[in-house]
Amino acid sequence: MMKAWILVTLLGLAYGLPQIMGLLKPERFGEALKKFPRSDLWGNILMPLGTVWFLWNLKRDTVADFATFKPIMFIGFSIIGFGTCVFVRDFLAVRGLAVVALLVAHVVLMSIQWLDTQWRLIVTAWCYLSIIAAIWITVSPWRLRDYIGWMTATGNRIRTGSMVRLGFGLAVAVIGMTAIRAAELVQP
Repeated sequence: MMKAWILVTLLGLAYGLPQIMGLLKPERFGEALKKFPRSDLWGNILMPLGTVWFLWNLKRDTVADFATFKPIMFIGFSIIGFGTCVFVRDFLAVRGLAVVALLVAHVVLMSIQWLDTQWRLIVTAWCYLSIIAAIWITVSPWRLRDYIGWMTATGNRIRTGSMVRLGFGLAVAVIGMTAIRAAELVQP
């Protein structure tokens, strides 16, 4: 398993660095964002990725209460995950993003939960906000499309949002490289 500080650093960079395009080429960035919710390409990447990742977690799970049902659950979730790619094409990218966001939040929360630093609370809060957002866009995926439409209405709005997200992503990366790393080093 990846060290928590590396995971948090990479997560901050993965969130922040794409925002540079929003600062340098706001119109192009805005158009790419507007296409995302109905993108077949992103839907066909994110939903299978989320499905395989979830099935891998299910296979590794050791909860005895589910042991007898695990084969049935594995088949059922496989059908649901991959069936969604075929039968629920509308906003597939949004739904896939939600699944992947939930799984990323799970990994991050599990890796930092016992670290002795208050700085982890920023990452923890971000993960829980991501979980709430993922549930929200799963239930009503058109809301992400509407939010992206609002966020990309003007070039100034794109640049301002990109600057805020870049700053936050870099702050999370710095927290990962400093506070999370230091807390991980002193832990037995």
